[in-house]
Formats: sequence, C-alpha cells, structure tokens
Amino acid sequence: MTTEIDPFQLYGTRELEAPPVRLTAGRLTADFKDGNLRSICYDGAEVLRAVSYLVRDRDWGTYASVIEDLQIDQGDNAFFVSYLARCSGPENTELAIDVQIRAEGGEGLTFEAEALSATGFETNRCGFCILHPIVGVAGMPVSVEHVDGSRENTHFPDLIEPWQPFKDMRAVTHGVTSNVTAECRMEGDTFEMEDQRNWSDASYKTYVRPLALPWPYRIPAGEPMRQRIVLSIGDMRRATAAPAMVADRRPIELSLGETSGIMPAIGLVITPQEAEATLAARDRLAEIAPQELLFHFDPDAGHGIDVLKSFMAIAALHTGQSTLEIALPCRKAPLAETQQIATLMHDAGFKPDAIMISPSVDRQSTPPGSKWPECPPLEEVYAAAHAAFPDVRIGGGMLSYFTELNRKRVPAGTLDFITHCTNPIVHAADDLSVMQTLEALPFITRSVRAIYGDKPYRIGPSTIPMRQNPYGSRTMDNPHGGRIAMANTDPRHNARFGEAFALGYAVRVLDAGLECLTLSALTGPFGLIAGEKEPSTPGTTRPLFNVISTLSRLAGGQWQECLSSDQTSVLAFITVKAGAARQLHLVNITPASQQIQLGRFRLLEQPGNTRLTLDAYSTASATLMD
Repeated sequence: MTTEIDPFQLYGTRELEAPPVRLTAGRLTADFKDGNLRSICYDGAEVLRAVSYLVRDRDWGTYASVIEDLQIDQGDNAFFVSYLARCSGPENTELAIDVQIRAEGGEGLTFEAEALSATGFETNRCGFCILHPIVGVAGMPVSVEHVDGSRENTHFPDLIEPWQPFKDMRAVTHGVTSNVTAECRMEGDTFEMEDQRNWSDASYKTYVRPLALPWPYRIPAGEPMRQRIVLSIGDMRRATAAPAMVADRRPIELSLGETSGIMPAIGLVITPQEAEATLAARDRLAEIAPQELLFHFDPDAGHGIDVLKSFMAIAALHTGQSTLEIALPCRKAPLAETQQIATLMHDAGFKPDAIMISPSVDRQSTPPGSKWPECPPLEEVYAAAHAAFPDVRIGGGMLSYFTELNRKRVPAGTLDFITHCTNPIVHAADDLSVMQTLEALPFITRSVRAIYGDKPYRIGPSTIPMRQNPYGSRTMDNPHGGRIAMANTDPRHNARFGEAFALGYAVRVLDAGLECLTLSALTGPFGLIAGEKEPSTPGTTRPLFNVISTLSRLAGGQWQECLSSDQTSVLAFITVKAGAARQLHLVNITPASQQIQLGRFRLLEQPGNTRLTLDAYSTASATLMD
C-alpha cells in the first residue's frame, strides 16, 4: 500500500486489516489470514478463492472467533499451521475449534478441524466453506462426486442458478489450466454448492450442512464434530523445478474494445429519515444534477402524507425524473392499499414520474426448502398499481437484491421496467472480498437480460452499507466503524475506497444497457455529504461525491469499451458527448499504486506521456487526442 497516504483517506478508518501470511509448498501458494486460507494458487493460477471454517449465528452473521496458540511453520517445500479458535455465543455458550492445516510440494493441501462445545452451541451453520472463482470457471466443465459414490460430469453454471446447482457432494474436480486439474474433497458431513453470484460474491460456494435441514440448530455438548478438506492437484505437464515466485510489476496495458452503448441515468435514493437533510443540501443536489430521485415509501414503517409532502418539496427542486418505490403491506387487497396511497399522494401534491412497487414481504429472502410467505399474486399487485396510478410508469422486481429476483421471478409483461439492488457485504466484509464482488456484476446483468430480455432495467440503490437485511432480523450496527458483514454503516463508503468501488461498479454494468443506476443517497450513511456525527466537517463532500457527479454529467452520452490487461486491478472506459472530445476514465480498485501503459491512447494535456500512475483506490479522467 502507498505508505504516504493516510489510511483514513483510503478507508474512512485508521484501523488497517492485518496483512496475510503467504504460505508456499512447491508450486502451491496460499494466503493465511484470520484462521483461514485465501487466494490458493498453483503456478500463479487461482485454484480456490478461499477455504474457511465459519460459524454463523441465528441471523447468519459470522462469529468473530478468538484465535489462540497459533503456530505457523514454513519449510523449504511445505508448511504447517495449527491453532485453537474460540467462539462465544448467547447465554454463556462456547465453542472451541481445533485446526490443523498442512501442505507439502507435490502432495496437496489438507485443512482439518474438530469443533467441541462444553455447553452446547446454537448456530445456523458450523463448518467448512470452499469458494471457487468465477472468472474463467463459469460455464466450464466440472466433475462432482456425490456422497453415494456416484459421479456427475457437468458444467459450472454460466447464467446464475437461483438454487443449489449441486447437492450431496463429496468432491469436486475442475480444470485450473489446460494441463492442471484440482480436486477438492470434503469429509465429515454432507456438502452442497450455491451460486454466490446471486449475492454479487465472486465465487461458487460449497458449504457444509444442506439448507433443507432445520436452522438454527444446536451442537450437542461434549460431542466433537470433525471435518476435513483435501485439495489435490493433478499436473499433466512434464515435471520441472518449481518457479521462483516473483511479483509481476509490469505496467497494465489498455486497449480499445468493441462494445459501446449509452451511459445510464444516475439516481439518488431519498428516505424519509433524510428528507430534511436533503432539503437543507439543495445546493449540493443542484450541483450533482442527478437524472433521477428515488423516493422510499413504506406504510408499515409509519410513512404517510407528511412524508409525501416532504418528497414533493424535494421533487420541486429537481429538474429530472422521480420514482416512488413502495413496499406494499398487502394486509388488505392490493387495489385498496394502492388507491389509499394514491389518495395520499394527490393530497400531498406529489406526482412522481414512475412507481416501483413490491410486496413488503418480498424483501425477506426465501431460502431453498423454505415456505414462500403469504402474498397476493404479483399480477394482482401490478394490476392494482396500474389502476391506482394510471398515468405513471410502473416498475417491479425487488426492493432487495438480485438473489430474491432470481428466486422469485416476477411476471414482467405489464411492467415498464425491472429493478433490483446488490450489496457487497452480505457474506464477507474484508477489503478484498468487497472489491471482488465487482467481478460478479456482469454475470448478474447478463442473467437478468436472459430472463427479461430488453425490458428497461434499473439497478439500485446499491451501496457498501446494507440498507436492509433479507437474511436475518436486522442489519448490524457498526458503532466502532469496523469492517462488518451486513452492517448498516461502513467507513469505506466515506473514503476513497467507496469512490473506487462506485466507479468500478459503474464500469462493470455498462454493457447491461441500464436505464438508471443508483449508487448512493445525498445525505446520511449512504450519502455523499458528511453528517453531524462524523469526524470530518459536517456538510463536506465525501470522495464518492466526485464519482456520482461525473457519472451524472456523463449520463446520456456514448461510452466505448476500454480493456485493461488486469481487470482485478484497474478498470477503464471511454466516453464522448456531442461536440466534445473523448475522455478516458480509470479506476484503481487495489490498495497498491498501479502503472498504466497507455498504448495507442494519447492525452491532450500530456501528449508525450505514455504512462500514468494511479495511486491506491484512486480515479482519474483525461481528455484524449483524436
């Protein structure tokens, strides 16, 4: 990481993640961090994204275990790791996990754990989680051995599977390169795989204990639970000495791609809680000039005519379009409820250009094997919306995430647009995992297009903090500004990390042909402006303000694909508006500075310069010479 940059500017907190310990065994490398393995590679090619032993609470939050007696032995051609992890649960319950990890060059890798509770321990899941990468793996051949010994030769899903693609698993074998295969064998329980791209995770996840079994469940006192993961590499090349691991610091090269399209409109979400602050920040709103304001309305949360009046006041300041997203209670007939809301809107003088409507219960996830909640047919909900709001565009989809849209595919025939959100901290909240979720976005948008064709398509609000939790009873409070999964605030949203994430997000969804993209609010924990309780001066803009303003300015213009030779580090695209020169836009999504080889591109301001340097989590725009 660039040492001269204040970590607070990068992350919104001075608390840094501990760097991983690089382990090597011949051609095999792995990063050990927080008791688990990340970035398991063979000859530099990623084999597995992670192997972790996780314990989940009843809200699917991950227990932060305390690691004791950690021992790491790195030999010339092997490594060994051991430790004891302790979890503390409600009512003074405890769980201890004894772990051993070992690997030897040419012999593969073993990760084994024994969990034991003296008190009994409640959990939604306890055991191993294995992540396969998606880039270069999606749609490729895979062989699955089941617990009964049968073998299934098939493919990893290309389009995102709503349910588990593979169940009753004992081992999974896939190609790493043309001459290298990897078998991951899971022992001690029955495993199954889910397509984590549903949640914008960049992985296929194989996990222990089938979801069809009840949860939460209790680990009995005094009964040890043993599990083991064995990773074996098959290398069909002629044996040669293992290469020296040298960091590749060649400049990243840019080239012009073949894809082009129109930049989407940019939206801001406005909640009732932030209406007053948004009105007070009207000058900033005018400065950004978003094309869309997305107003949130939830009668079950007590939203009524006063909320709609405040929305009307904000809309009056706005020169663009507006949408009201309605979480319909569905306690009465949909037509009665929508007509009641229409009356309130009329009395408040608020008439948005569009309505996005969804039953309130559909904000909660329905996992595999669970019963769908009681809800009127969506056809009835949409018909009621058309009747109550006859001169307004009606949209549907999910107020939650793509996961729910993929599992409950809405009847879109009468809808004017489809929409959903994403969130990058559903399962993990470390810096690398958050940025890696950008890899999943093209798979999500391609899957939506496969389901809904060329129906107008919107995404958002999609932010690093989680605005609602479909998978538990609540989002997680984060008073100390940590990196916490499912948290309703996140310090990185306020810093350069959040700015880089938002621009990277926009780049990754460009070819989806979105009608609108919403990546923030104006104020509050999802906003562009610092609040009263933040360390920075209240009212000052966060780095994210710059990206949202730029994207709003570019909306409606032409974009052109610009390929990066390392899309895990730098993303780029080119824009042009009528009567203006082309602009190159770049974002570094890593904590290290990156050297960019411009290739055929020449900058108007520096025509002789063939290279650029992008600092950690930085963005840049430059005018190109024709």
